[in-house]
Amino acid sequence: MRELLLSRPFSEKLKFILGFVLLTSFAGLGIGIARLATTLYAVDLKVSEFQLGVIASAQSVGILLMSLPVGILIHKYHPLRLFVIGSFLGGIIYAVTPLVRNAEYLIFCTVLVSFCMPFRFISLNSVFMQQLEMLGNAKAGWFRGIHMMGFFLLGPVVAAFLIESYGYVSTFFVIAASFLITILLAPLALSSFRSDQAHAPKLEWQEIKSQLSLLREDLILKRTSIIEFLNHSVMAFFGFFIVVIAIQDYGFSAPAAAGLLTAHGAVFVATLFTTGVLITHWGHKVFYRVSFAIAACALLVLAIPDWKLALWVGSLGLAVGLGMLHIVNFTMYAQAGKQHGTGRVSGLTALVGPSGGFFGSLLGGWIGHFFGLQSLFLPMGLVFLWLIWYIRDLPDFKQAEPVVLNVLPEIESEI
Repeated sequence: MRELLLSRPFSEKLKFILGFVLLTSFAGLGIGIARLATTLYAVDLKVSEFQLGVIASAQSVGILLMSLPVGILIHKYHPLRLFVIGSFLGGIIYAVTPLVRNAEYLIFCTVLVSFCMPFRFISLNSVFMQQLEMLGNAKAGWFRGIHMMGFFLLGPVVAAFLIESYGYVSTFFVIAASFLITILLAPLALSSFRSDQAHAPKLEWQEIKSQLSLLREDLILKRTSIIEFLNHSVMAFFGFFIVVIAIQDYGFSAPAAAGLLTAHGAVFVATLFTTGVLITHWGHKVFYRVSFAIAACALLVLAIPDWKLALWVGSLGLAVGLGMLHIVNFTMYAQAGKQHGTGRVSGLTALVGPSGGFFGSLLGGWIGHFFGLQSLFLPMGLVFLWLIWYIRDLPDFKQAEPVVLNVLPEIESEI
């Protein structure tokens, strides 16, 4: 497979890079608008903290149920076909979301759209994990970075502008349109996927069970998945509730709260693009510990009450720590994908992450209803301090020098 990827003509490599940048940027933009629009819409409906937690966790229900099956179907039906299906259905659901103004209907639509998400991001993830052999591990942050440019940087700003200028109905129509537009862009990047049909797994319970058994058989994969679970728990809680905390506890306006999320996203994206090369020099163990320490300190700062500056400092610090964790976990999963198959590992990662997101959102909303949302950053910080000890026996190996992508330097420097 490596020889096949590296031997492709320059024009095909260039098409993949440009197509992937365009597709993931636009896909991230739509999701970024949807995430903040859903949060602000829920606040506008005056729901309780627990209902907010249910709405946030509802985003993961379909992902939990569909991730493993879609990871298997990738090999049989190709990422392009599955991406188109998920984008079309997701666009339709978002178009009808604002038609009924109550929390129960919002939860229902959020659950429905969550079933469409695995068809999109597992397709993107599988293609990129296959291309990582050619791109090199220093570029592991590309997938998250390019996606997050729209998701974190542009999405919140555009969402706040659309809601303030045109209202929620028009905003959700724009989200629906963005999903449908990605269908036109998908062939540029996803057509490059190469599947071994002779060894393609079948959609059977035994095959799904075998994916879960990887966690028992591969101890490094198990450890990586536990870290990924906790990482997504914190990220989901922060991404959904920091806006609520800023508006309800600190009196932020919607644009100001969106600015906080955008600043967090800017640092997150910068981290993804710039720190991946450090794995080569530090090794995975040191890289893990530095990221845990940064994230833990940031979470403890976020737990400080009645101090607006703490929200900004903690948010930016957390972006660095979580960004580094995304890079090192992605490289660990990519290595596992070479051994166990990219489709199987991609489906597994798409189960672990949303499981953490579901847990963090639902439990966080429930506990926050009694003790306050901001206070939960304290135990999260303590958990990340524990993770420094948890990886004490991780083999301290260093990543080999990344494979250099044979394309124009100008393109490499901008992605």
